[in-house]
Amino acid sequence: MPNKVVIIGSGMMGSGIAAISALAGNYTVLVDVVQESAEKGILTAKESIAILLKNELTTEKEAKTAETLLEWNCCMETALKNADMVIEAVYENLELKQKLFKEIDKLLPPKVPIASNTSGLRITDIAAGVKHKERTMTTHFWFPAHLVPLVEVVMSEWTDPEIALKMKNELNRWGKKAVLVKKDLSGQLANRILQAIIREAASIVEMGLASPEDVDIAVKMGMGIRFPAWGPLEHVDGVGVDLCTLVQNTVLPDISADKEACTLMENMVKRGDLGAKTGQGFYNWNEKDMNKLKDERDNFIIEALKILKRGNL
Repeated sequence: MPNKVVIIGSGMMGSGIAAISALAGNYTVLVDVVQESAEKGILTAKESIAILLKNELTTEKEAKTAETLLEWNCCMETALKNADMVIEAVYENLELKQKLFKEIDKLLPPKVPIASNTSGLRITDIAAGVKHKERTMTTHFWFPAHLVPLVEVVMSEWTDPEIALKMKNELNRWGKKAVLVKKDLSGQLANRILQAIIREAASIVEMGLASPEDVDIAVKMGMGIRFPAWGPLEHVDGVGVDLCTLVQNTVLPDISADKEACTLMENMVKRGDLGAKTGQGFYNWNEKDMNKLKDERDNFIIEALKILKRGNL
């Protein structure tokens, strides 16, 4: 019998996770209280599988098998029967997630891991009212979940390290690149790094050092293009810890150390310039096409995945 994975929430993240779970050979149940949403989630999962097949990131046999392993259910209690793993992927609302975790905890045997796909909330808070806290953790899949390899497995002070390690190993079996985050801090691991980059990028624009376009080009065509094969700490060892220490002592005193969002971004929010959804942010989105940019992003990730797969990185 294949493992049974239950995913609560059938939106963009839930459907993407379901696709990867099914491709790993798991019987995967997508749960949503609204039948139309659940059915749509299954269709989206199948579309994600089709994209991977089209780009030779899975085989026809694996894709066809995965489609047969996908099901939906509107009754959580029924869906959870004989589950081997549960991943909650509803929208970012703490009270909702806390309520779901309490219900799931009561319905499952104590050894079945319960994970949240939260990107911003702490698993410590989400699982505060759960009896068996040792089996709770975050599994933060990065969007789009069917393409981006990273999953952050975040432990609270209660999480059993053995259960967390088993989760990490299982997600690696799915073809993901899981990392273990040993403290439940805001931003988890990767988002802490991303927010530091955004803080300095916005500061550079605010001080007039460069335009938004040139900042993005510098990141994408410089450090960003080598990151998949050359991480920042590998870079430090590669060029020398002594050299990097000298550079840090020179540069760090002059870069942003703000503890709040920069004034430039705060003023944009006040004006209602919220980015692509309002037509204006750092860029004029009446002139720049966000859908085209998203397609370019996904196509680049797909090509990068092909290279990573060939290199076994």
